[in-house]
Amino acid sequence: MDIEKKDELPLRSATVPTTGDQKTLKRRRCIIICSSILAVILMIALILLILSLTVFKAKKPVLTVNSVALDDFDVNITPLPPKISLNLSLALDLTIKNPNKVSIKYQPSSAILRYKGRDVGDVPIPAGKIGADGMERLNLTVVVFADRLLTDSGIYRDVLGGNLPFSTYTRIKAKARVVFFNVHVTSTSTCDVNIDIGSRNVSNQTCHYKNNLG
Repeated sequence: MDIEKKDELPLRSATVPTTGDQKTLKRRRCIIICSSILAVILMIALILLILSLTVFKAKKPVLTVNSVALDDFDVNITPLPPKISLNLSLALDLTIKNPNKVSIKYQPSSAILRYKGRDVGDVPIPAGKIGADGMERLNLTVVVFADRLLTDSGIYRDVLGGNLPFSTYTRIKAKARVVFFNVHVTSTSTCDVNIDIGSRNVSNQTCHYKNNLG
């Protein structure tokens, strides 16, 4: 009885990766991981950039002089010898508005009273912090330094004419933290006022405002 012999197929040997193939595979994995990390970083940076240019874009604080009122006023004129004694103080009502979506901190400053370009009085403004979309109201009293004012010969003509021209100058320097950056903003106001000696009232108040970034 014939027994059929089957051709035996040789067993295939398992492919063993070479050292070069292992290095290539590791290199590809590193490239994929690094590319993924870089893509995530770029995406986060892009989102932060968009937010900093839109929602969190730095805006200038708004400094508004609500009113300038006469707080104290007393003037006496002595004809012989010619002499003027003057006591004067002005009440300033200021508002600082923060239009940013982050809080701002403003540095200590001062409100200055000027007579024809010369500083004749001031009042300090302490440092403070205003929350996002917040507002701070300041009520200040500026007292005139009579010795500085009376050294100006023009004061005598103005007193006799019944009208004293003054101007107030206020400057606020603030800092806002936008994303990872500090943005410095400055707001100033200048108000020209006239004091009517006869009625003892402030008249013709005109204010000018200026805001700067940086």
